[in-house]
Amino acid sequence: MDEGAQAPDVFTFGETMVALRGSGPLKLGGSMRVSVAGAESNVAIGLGRLGHRVRWAGAVGEDEAGELVLRTLRAEGIDVTGASRDAEAPTGLILFEPRLPEVTRVHYYRSGSAGSRLTSCSVEAAFTAAPPRILHLTGITPALGPSARCAARRALRLAREHSTLVCLDVNFRSRLWSSEDARDVLSEWMPYVDVLIASDDELALCLPSDAPRDVADQAKLLLGLGIGEVVVKYGADGAAVHTGQGELRAPARTVRAVDPVGAGDAFVAGYLSALLDGEDAAARLDRAVTTGAFAVASHGDWEGAPTRAELP
Repeated sequence: MDEGAQAPDVFTFGETMVALRGSGPLKLGGSMRVSVAGAESNVAIGLGRLGHRVRWAGAVGEDEAGELVLRTLRAEGIDVTGASRDAEAPTGLILFEPRLPEVTRVHYYRSGSAGSRLTSCSVEAAFTAAPPRILHLTGITPALGPSARCAARRALRLAREHSTLVCLDVNFRSRLWSSEDARDVLSEWMPYVDVLIASDDELALCLPSDAPRDVADQAKLLLGLGIGEVVVKYGADGAAVHTGQGELRAPARTVRAVDPVGAGDAFVAGYLSALLDGEDAAARLDRAVTTGAFAVASHGDWEGAPTRAELP
């Protein structure tokens, strides 16, 4: 450990892209708003606004888009000293195309991007500089390619070596990999995971293909593998946490939905924030559905994330 480095509460990494948000159908042209987007950096920003120390160690291209990503994260108080720049690959791009009030098309341009080429060495250097309390991973990073997958696997092993709690948000993206490929990787990761977060239709990706379909039964199997808590997101129907003491549910907060993008990441940030604060399961769920509601009621991936002072 670098004696001069302050250990973060949470360490995370993954691909953060430049995000262009259109005002209507892309084929018709029009204006676009420039921002950044990435599941792990969304969580990082959400945690940072709630007063936690977060280190993000993803990879960006050695380009202006990459500088925008790093500048945005630094502006939100995120430690990006462990991030890497790739001179041979570009920063990824994501386009948001609103089509209906509640429907937005998403177009990715991330094949061969710097984020997909993230290396185990860079992740290890950033992790060991100051081992964190929590390692947060998503199922998106291993789907980007072999190099990013190896980096995530190395992070899991480092977490075990340093007794770091591991949180995994399944965050399945069918455009990046198949459910079969996801199951092969994620089921192998389960022995390393302490907190598993997934939507009700994603739990099956963490278990053998012949596992039961009932969510409660799936949660019991996952707890039996050594996972401490299984958190299930039900969208507008709230969320639940399964532990050895049973199941606890919380309803979603009622808000006027503006943009659902980023709600899951905001939920994760709220849950981990309360976990870091030593709150019980009920309080963790309450903060998670609250931060998720802030995201749903705001435009953008992370822009609506609340500060601690804004929490009820």
